Amino acid sequence: MAIKRFFRHLLTTRRAARKAFPASTLDAIERAIREVEARHHGEIRFVVESAMDMGPLWQQQSPRERALEIFALQRVWDTPDNNGILLYVLMADHAVELVCDRGIHARAGSEAWEAICHGIERAFGQGRYEQGVVEGIAALGATLARHYPGAARANELPDRPQIM
Repeated sequence: MAIKRFFRHLLTTRRAARKAFPASTLDAIERAIREVEARHHGEIRFVVESAMDMGPLWQQQSPRERALEIFALQRVWDTPDNNGILLYVLMADHAVELVCDRGIHARAGSEAWEAICHGIERAFGQGRYEQGVVEGIAALGATLARHYPGAARANELPDRPQIM
């Protein structure tokens, strides 16, 4: 395990996540999710994690592997059309990951997700966390609406962002 990464995770607290994503930002993100989900059949889940626990760090779990784990734990995969999307941020590693269920991934492809991810990362690099996430959610919503158009069904996942 890289000692630098270990200390970065050790020193990154929930406070860092709360500073980047205060209550007003979480409210704006929740509104953005609710608004885009009204235009398609997909589900979007946003999770911010300050830092990983020591066990996964010791095992050298990557941000991508952690995002896949959160995708499963949050049951983002459990949608009728297999069109759930997890937008995951790991503060300690400055990582943004998109995990898309097989239905929407097969229709939209990796390039769409990479472009959205890079846009969010650019905004984060400028300290614009709220704008980056809200614009990313709008882009995710547009992609979902293109492939799963129509009015929303019952909300299957919470719209409220989660800070872990």
